[in-house]
Amino acid sequence: MSSKAYKYLVLTSGMICAYVLIKSLFFIEIRLVRTDVIQGIIVGFGLALATAQIIAQLKTSKVNGWVTMYRLGLPDNGMLTRAACALAFPGPVNTPQEAMYWKTSIDGARHKLSGEHHYIMRFPSGGLPPNNAFWSLTMGDANNRFVENSINRYSVSDRSGLVPNDDSSVDIYIQNIAPEGRESNWLPAPSGEFILWLRVYMPDAIILDGKYNVPPVVEVK
Repeated sequence: MSSKAYKYLVLTSGMICAYVLIKSLFFIEIRLVRTDVIQGIIVGFGLALATAQIIAQLKTSKVNGWVTMYRLGLPDNGMLTRAACALAFPGPVNTPQEAMYWKTSIDGARHKLSGEHHYIMRFPSGGLPPNNAFWSLTMGDANNRFVENSINRYSVSDRSGLVPNDDSSVDIYIQNIAPEGRESNWLPAPSGEFILWLRVYMPDAIILDGKYNVPPVVEVK
């Protein structure tokens, strides 16, 4: 389900819940048991959605425009926490010790990411995601699908042959058109809005302790 469709679902459920509650509190009338059961199911569903959304907002960590959660995939997560994790990071996920995930649809200035602009994501010297396996930065369009491009590149990683700068920092160029002379560090973007996913497998303790900050995606003026 797309984020837009989910927002419409939450809005519709909220309106139905409000209608049922107002009608029950202020308009006393004789009702069939069947009607009450149906209304109870609808209200319960709406409240469950709202509760999961609130928990997702409370448990997500947001830094430099990136969003992550530190309890994804843990077997002792309660039902509502699992629902919140599924809302924030849909799809199968591993435990934090196996993999950590970040996503963003905005740049460091909180503007929507779009292929109409050019961006750089700069990892300072020694600042690539610390891990005991590998990391990857993946591009998705507005619907979180791979983006067709001329070089068939859908992600970059520590196995992509990224070329560092003279000061050992690493720049990743995120744009629709190939950056001249920087193709090795290019992550192709669509012409419209897009989403970025960063995955770090077998992350170091500095990540698990929440002490590592993913650098922002910066628009090139």
